[in-house]
Amino acid sequence: MTSPLLRLEGLSVGYRTRDGVVPAVRGVDLTLARGEKLGVAGESGSGKSTLALALLRLLPPSATVTGRVLLDGEDVTEMGWGRLRAVRWAGASIIFQGAMHSLNPVQTIGDQITEPILRHQKVSRESADTRVAELLGQVGMLPDRARSYPHELSGGQRQRVMIAMALACEPDLVIADEPTTALDVMVQAQILTLIEDLVARRGISLLMISHDLSVLSDVCDRLAIMYAGRVVEVGPADEVFRQARHPYGAALASAFPTVGDPASRMRPQGLAGDPPDPQALPSGCAFHPRCAVRLEHCDAVDPQLWPATEGHDVACVRVLPDDGRSLAPGPTRAEEAAR
Repeated sequence: MTSPLLRLEGLSVGYRTRDGVVPAVRGVDLTLARGEKLGVAGESGSGKSTLALALLRLLPPSATVTGRVLLDGEDVTEMGWGRLRAVRWAGASIIFQGAMHSLNPVQTIGDQITEPILRHQKVSRESADTRVAELLGQVGMLPDRARSYPHELSGGQRQRVMIAMALACEPDLVIADEPTTALDVMVQAQILTLIEDLVARRGISLLMISHDLSVLSDVCDRLAIMYAGRVVEVGPADEVFRQARHPYGAALASAFPTVGDPASRMRPQGLAGDPPDPQALPSGCAFHPRCAVRLEHCDAVDPQLWPATEGHDVACVRVLPDDGRSLAPGPTRAEEAAR
């Protein structure tokens, strides 16, 4: 078996504040194969964007990180700054949400796409300009748009520029952090199709983050559901979306009406309450205060991911074996594999 392109082993991220360290990501173990598309879903505050930023060490100085982020076998958390600069853009790149806030307003988009090319590839300015024209064409824009400034473009066009920048140095991994949040439905569909086609054509691995489970199930091969900083369910995208085994995953999936089913539109499903305060997480399973099917001991047991079906893991006592294995604070899968 070939080793995965990306492996997260016990990744935890906290933010230092006056009141102490606030946990944002807690002991995440995930893998992403070469050419695979993995979606990460969850409500706001579940730790999705923090996870994405941690992969390339883009977190603020107040963040504390433990665990390992293995990119092509090399631990990103231990890289020197020179090696890290070489890996960013060329090894892995990121498409941020809100392109208007990510693009430089006083530089043309051509100059902004050219910059990583000149930094990471030994090419002339003329060759770089030719490459920019090719990239703009690939994302459905005319080459002369390279002379435009961000404010002269529509939201969809700016997001296409971000995609072109992410692909400029032909990385092995593209991280898309809610790339369509600020776009209308029609433009969102175009951008998602564009991302899917480009990564498939180039054999690029994709880690895509969104709160929209239906979007991820259409684009990705596998889905990981995050709640309160942890992955609570991971498995094949269609299976997780249609047959989620964790109550939280099921609640996310049921929030979307079924096309052609008037009953689901007239009786939309929701989830009562709000995600927990990360500084005051409940005991046991963090989801149990909102869970409609909780058991008596859910407030005392914090289960680790456990196989529900082949390739589909769930952190819920309802899928645990009768002997009670995989209960917290047992070893993670990464720790077990290292033994």
